[in-house]
Amino acid sequence: MVDRQVLQDDPHRRIERVGDTVRRPLHPWSATIHELLRHLEAVGFPYAPRLLGIDAEGREVLTYIAGESGGDAWAKVVEDDGLVAMARLLRDYHEAVRGFRPAAAAGWAAFDGDQGADDLICHGDFGPWNLVWRGLQPIGILDWDYAWPAPAAHDVAYALEYVAPFRDDHTSVQSLRHPGRPDRLRRLELFAGAYGLTTTAGLVDQVILQQRQVLHRARQLAAEGRQPQVAWQADGALDEVALRIEWSRSHRHLFG
Repeated sequence: MVDRQVLQDDPHRRIERVGDTVRRPLHPWSATIHELLRHLEAVGFPYAPRLLGIDAEGREVLTYIAGESGGDAWAKVVEDDGLVAMARLLRDYHEAVRGFRPAAAAGWAAFDGDQGADDLICHGDFGPWNLVWRGLQPIGILDWDYAWPAPAAHDVAYALEYVAPFRDDHTSVQSLRHPGRPDRLRRLELFAGAYGLTTTAGLVDQVILQQRQVLHRARQLAAEGRQPQVAWQADGALDEVALRIEWSRSHRHLFG
């Protein structure tokens, strides 16, 4: 009998492990995501799941990566070793897609433009929860649905919002597993250096810019009737994102 486990029981996106595979619902832009995953396999990037096809229920079939992810991942990046490893993994991913230009006509989520000359295919949701961890080492990247063309700085800034973090002290301790007030500037500098940046100039502005872009994208997906963005808009979650942007603006002094 094949072992089955529900990994996510969201009414809008049920994800199931079947044996050593993961079954996930398709999106209108999935063909482009699949081309990205095939590219990563072709270049030997070992940290992305492999696309195995579409099952009889119309779900994409991916290889399962065993390890810790989701809420368990926050504690991993509190430690310097985990923070550095995450930054280096992001750099390695960017190197794997540098120069990649997909041909699929399906496009990307809430993006109908062209890939700019200086853009690469960002993961678009590169947070600790979307990494698979073994100890303090990330060994896989999950949830590629929101990949899209953008400058590499977008992924860096997105990650920094969560790992610096651009959150108040209470949230940092209660939700993000920090033992006390995080040294946000030191953590920003550590992540940036591990990624390979030689300066942190402009990084705070990049974080605020990506926050605006992510909010705009979520609102666009909600307007298109996509889930879970429709639910986020209905329950006020997108208003909370707007408040986070205001927090970042008013507390930029904490980041140097």
